[in-house]
Amino acid sequence: MSFLSHFVDERFLAHRQRATSIGGTAAVVLAMCLFAWRLYIDHVLNWDLLAVGLTAVAVKLGIMIWSGLQD
Repeated sequence: MSFLSHFVDERFLAHRQRATSIGGTAAVVLAMCLFAWRLYIDHVLNWDLLAVGLTAVAVKLGIMIWSGLQD
């Protein structure tokens, strides 16, 4: 029995997991929209924003595939 089990339950952990997932997805969407804005409006390539967005997408897909194979 862990120390935190006295203070939190499964609902708290499920809400935290969902909030983290939504927050991460929103950050990726924002990074990709900012990349597109700077590319199409300002005509500037921001490779750092593209790298952040694509890395997040690759990690999410990798975890989804790994989790699917482990179940």
